[in-house]
Amino acid sequence: MTVDLNPLELQADPGFDTLTALESEAIHIFREVAGEFERPVIMFSGGKDSTVLLHLAVKAFWPAPMPFPVLHVDTGHNLPEVLEFRDRIVERYNLRLHVASVEEYLADGRLQERPDGIRNPLQIQPLLDAIGDNRFDAVFGGARRDEERARAKERIFSLRDSFGQWDPKRQRPELWNLYNGRHAPGEHVRVFPLSNFTELDIWRYIARENIDLASLYYAHEREVYSRDGMWMTPGPWGGPADGEELATRTVRYRTVGDGSTTGAVLSDADNNLSILEEITVSRLTERGATRGDDRVSEAAMEDRKRQGYF
Repeated sequence: MTVDLNPLELQADPGFDTLTALESEAIHIFREVAGEFERPVIMFSGGKDSTVLLHLAVKAFWPAPMPFPVLHVDTGHNLPEVLEFRDRIVERYNLRLHVASVEEYLADGRLQERPDGIRNPLQIQPLLDAIGDNRFDAVFGGARRDEERARAKERIFSLRDSFGQWDPKRQRPELWNLYNGRHAPGEHVRVFPLSNFTELDIWRYIARENIDLASLYYAHEREVYSRDGMWMTPGPWGGPADGEELATRTVRYRTVGDGSTTGAVLSDADNNLSILEEITVSRLTERGATRGDDRVSEAAMEDRKRQGYF
């Protein structure tokens, strides 16, 4: 099957195409949450999915200001381009930003550094505390069902118990786009408006809407080293280890996360159309190709989600 990447076809289509249907569904979900919950918040990492999520939220309420604050769980191991982009977007839209800092938890002893140096799992407690302290009752996330098998189990409205934990057996049916936000005091609902997007849909939508992204999503030269089939960037998280050699390569990131476990891929794709061409023929998912924390076990993501991970 061939895919036509004519840029004219990526512009807004007056008809009701797939992207328009996905956009309409996401906007409906944002408005449904605004009417049903008291204190929603949007998870914003500075990654492509959360940036598309924020773009859709702004669009859902335009020309009124976007009514939700944003929450970032900062591991202290973020790539600098991501933090710069986060702050730029917050300023552009005049957003209320809450930051839950893993570094603060490590400094006062509420958390301990892991032997492997990976901080992604350490995000769980700061996230749950931020939700509880601010009494957020709906938490928007940018997860998509095509990313990983545990995320494929999620409903669009996903109930979390009073400990912030997820039980796949408590998933509620969502027939005819009817969403059940009922929850007891202390519980909250995770909401995933991008559930039915694929990675290809995300990039087609980014191209159509001309959405600004963090620069590391596009091919650029940087010093990296090879580890477990991924190209890692050295930083405060360490690396390279003995036997790992620094080299300058042209790479880009398909997903962003904790710098100690998220890798780049070799790529010359430096614009939206060339990225579309690249991922159309890719045989690896973005997380499978670049996220070391998902390789710990077959159920690594599901185990973290059961504990409260987003």
